[in-house]
Amino acid sequence: MGKESQRVQKSLADLRARSAPDLVKELVELRKSQFALRLQRATGQGAKPTQFSQTRRDIARLKTVQREQRGKSGGK
Repeated sequence: MGKESQRVQKSLADLRARSAPDLVKELVELRKSQFALRLQRATGQGAKPTQFSQTRRDIARLKTVQREQRGKSGGK
C-alpha cells in the first residue's frame, strides 16, 4: 500500500470509531474549512489547489461513514 492509501485506511478506522455527534461536529468543521478555502480563492489569496480536493474527499469519506452507521442502527 502507498502512503496515501495507508492514511485513508487509518482515517476511516478513526472515523468509524467515533460516535454520531462527533461525526456531525467534524462535518461542520470540514464544511467551514471548505467555505474558507472558497473565500481564499475568491479573494485571490494563495490556497493550494490540493486542499480543495482533499477537503472534498474528507467530507465524502465522513458522509459515507455516517451512512454506514445509519444502516447499522436501522436507519435512525
